[in-house]
Amino acid sequence: MVLTREEVEHIADLARLALTEEEKERFRQQLSAVLEYAARLQELDTEAIPPTATVLPLRNVMRPDEPRPPAPREDILANAPDAEENCFKVPAIWETE
Repeated sequence: MVLTREEVEHIADLARLALTEEEKERFRQQLSAVLEYAARLQELDTEAIPPTATVLPLRNVMRPDEPRPPAPREDILANAPDAEENCFKVPAIWETE
């Protein structure tokens, strides 16, 4: 599937990305290649393969769930780009017209 320039611009708009003309063309080619490869994978007959099949050994890599005190609020907010009244402050995403 080959994407059009308009489709790439629409995807960029949904992701709130400002792309240059060169980036639009490069991403059009790259995204088209990904979609074409995904279409090739769809053609494979996977009827005999169970949905839970894996080539990796099954093992649990999670640590034990043990209660512990929370991190101090100041430490958590230290990496926030913006904070207000001990909360993360993020830009609004709803556009008003």
